[in-house]
Amino acid sequence: MSQFKYCQGSKCHKYRTKDRIRGTKGQKYYATRRRSSFYYGNGNFCCQTCLYDWINEHIERALDHFGRTIEPKKVMCDQAWYKDYTYRSGGNHDHYFRNDLLGQSIPITLQQYDDDNLTTPNNLSQ
Repeated sequence: MSQFKYCQGSKCHKYRTKDRIRGTKGQKYYATRRRSSFYYGNGNFCCQTCLYDWINEHIERALDHFGRTIEPKKVMCDQAWYKDYTYRSGGNHDHYFRNDLLGQSIPITLQQYDDDNLTTPNNLSQ
């Protein structure tokens, strides 16, 4: 990835900012910036402007290539569980499995909340 150290924005070199000026007196020009440490577009762009320039230029081809959503995606009741917590001062938060579709909230421990393998209340160890 180190060889790709420059912003991938198609118009990056056209933006007239002082940090894009390169060259010596009489031979100055605007140049593409290095990629930013802010990780715009997974670290491929120097700023959001360049990221959105690229998106606006390539989004249609990307969607055609990778596939467009042509039907709504659904999350059914039994798959709608997520972990949540209620803030309590002093750090003693209450942790839960919640399911807004079913209107249910099941208390869990902090250890269960932190366990990435525990994704639904069905696999809670009782």
